[in-house]
Amino acid sequence: MRAAIVPVTPLQQNCSLIWCSKTRRAALVDPGGDLPKIRDALAKADVTLEKILITHGHIDHCGQAGILARELEVPIEGPHEEDRFWISRLGDDGRDYGIQGEVFEPDRWLQDGDRVTVGQVELEVIHCPGHTPGHIVFFHRDTQFAFVGDVIFEGSIGRTDFPMGNHQDLLDSITQKLWPLGDGVTFVPGHGRPSTFGREREHNMFVSDAAMAAG
Repeated sequence: MRAAIVPVTPLQQNCSLIWCSKTRRAALVDPGGDLPKIRDALAKADVTLEKILITHGHIDHCGQAGILARELEVPIEGPHEEDRFWISRLGDDGRDYGIQGEVFEPDRWLQDGDRVTVGQVELEVIHCPGHTPGHIVFFHRDTQFAFVGDVIFEGSIGRTDFPMGNHQDLLDSITQKLWPLGDGVTFVPGHGRPSTFGREREHNMFVSDAAMAAG
């Protein structure tokens, strides 16, 4: 598996282009906006887009996913159906944030334990509610690499003050579902720089081992 990060929208959301090095088949994770920039990244990588993957229903992550899927005639997989609420708001949220948003229906809602394929690459689906109720993470076990959306960031965690957010659910998702994957896992967050689970367990003020023990 190969991957490249394409920051999009005024919120600088990390859209990820991932592809199978054997087949050159690719997927976009969270193509929220700036579609010309995303099209350029596809052309430069010289890959064939196979599908779009969505971690959760917030406007910066999927506002223009439906537009791109229709244009390129590819399916959308994800998020978990608990985020239908957020996807139904994309038009209104787009106006609020100054980002074009369009409601869409995924071709496949994803559940905890599902698998998605990109060429010969297989990603595991992990349901990680808290930031939103239907948030999922995509994990590539062979390379110990995860695309975590807005669950966790370098030095921080996702907001839970939006409608249907839940702080304890988010902490449980991180410590009970992500930490067991291993300290060596590198992750691409929805915003900011990549990090590793091990680094966050040591230094993240919200979910480090020390912070969780003190809490």
